[in-house]
Amino acid sequence: MREHEYALLGAMNRAHVGRYLGLVSASVSALIVYVLLSAVDIAHRLGWNANLTPSILSLAGAASVFTALYWLFDRFAWKWRFLKLVIKVPDIAGQWDCQGQTINPDGSLGYTWQATITILQSWDRIRVLLKTSQSASNSVSAALICDDADAYRLLYHYRNDPRIGEVDLRSHLGFGELVFAQDLGSADGEYFNGHGRNTFGTMKLKRI
Repeated sequence: MREHEYALLGAMNRAHVGRYLGLVSASVSALIVYVLLSAVDIAHRLGWNANLTPSILSLAGAASVFTALYWLFDRFAWKWRFLKLVIKVPDIAGQWDCQGQTINPDGSLGYTWQATITILQSWDRIRVLLKTSQSASNSVSAALICDDADAYRLLYHYRNDPRIGEVDLRSHLGFGELVFAQDLGSADGEYFNGHGRNTFGTMKLKRI
């Protein structure tokens, strides 16, 4: 499965980021075109045969610059410390050790389980992959809530599929909620399964 889009609540609006990138793209494009034309003018004065074709100028257009800047921002720039202070989106990507605890319908504790959670994240896409010795689950949709009073909260809907040979398990859908600490080194959460497996419990995560 591939990463999917996720909602951002409490962080800088994506439309605002796009607007700012558009303004920067227009400025950078104008600067590049000016430099190129100046270079051609200097070359002509020196008697050099400099030809600036339309295709080269089109590469310096605002649309091309915006595409390059957005790719850079989506993959890398949003994680830079000074930008994170402005956009307020936490970087939760990486591998996490997960210790799970099921809870019985009467409130008593059930069995414990262990998993590795891998979170893939860019500015506009995310994927939460959980693997145990018996099954694996992938997120289908997600929302990331940035709250100054309550750290960071990840809500996600997932599909779980058992490994081959696990005849007692069935594919099912579930919902998870993780609350990350301010230092993004740990998280506490809860999960609820249904549509094939009616279980619920808690999770404790620690970044690997």
